[in-house]
Amino acid sequence: MQQSDSVLVTTTERPAGYEVERVLGQVFGVVVRSRGLGVNIVTYFRAWGGGEIRQYTRLVEDTRRHAIDRMIQNAREQGANAVVMMRFDSAEAGNNMSEVVAYGTAAVVRPS
Repeated sequence: MQQSDSVLVTTTERPAGYEVERVLGQVFGVVVRSRGLGVNIVTYFRAWGGGEIRQYTRLVEDTRRHAIDRMIQNAREQGANAVVMMRFDSAEAGNNMSEVVAYGTAAVVRPS
């Protein structure tokens, strides 16, 4: 469970210690990022030797955080103070791009 600027984000339907008062609907945040030339070159050579490609890992982590931030903004605009059932989805978009979507259900919750 993550709480960001008074918006609770959780992967559960019913956050422990809270009661869902109202469901406001679907919210999401989408980010499409391109891998830079440097990461592509490192990826190519790392693939030969194996191992983690740290630059790409950081890119994916940053992209997920950015997608969550956009989802939270979308939830705030709907008047929510929580996003429940949050999930990620990702896909390749073209040769050098990755798409990450953070999505969930905007809700108004209160401590139980």
